[in-house]
Amino acid sequence: MTMKPFRVAYLALIVVTLATPAFAYIGPGAGITMLSALWGVVVAVALAIGAVLFWPIRALMRRSRRKADPAAPAPTLQARDAAKDARP
Repeated sequence: MTMKPFRVAYLALIVVTLATPAFAYIGPGAGITMLSALWGVVVAVALAIGAVLFWPIRALMRRSRRKADPAAPAPTLQARDAAKDARP
């Protein structure tokens, strides 16, 4: 037996109109907790998107700094190993 969409909607309307309200008190602590959790998620998503969008800009800035200072010697493997051995 299949119900037609009109009958399902009519039955849902009857159930909604006959439902009694729940007189429950949640309290302000639950709302503050929900808001702080929501802000945490919003800030985390914004920081993640910002980091992804800012990454190419940082790469361009680093590249331009390297080109602007041609007198700086490029690090060699020997210099890196010597610096590593010099640490205690």
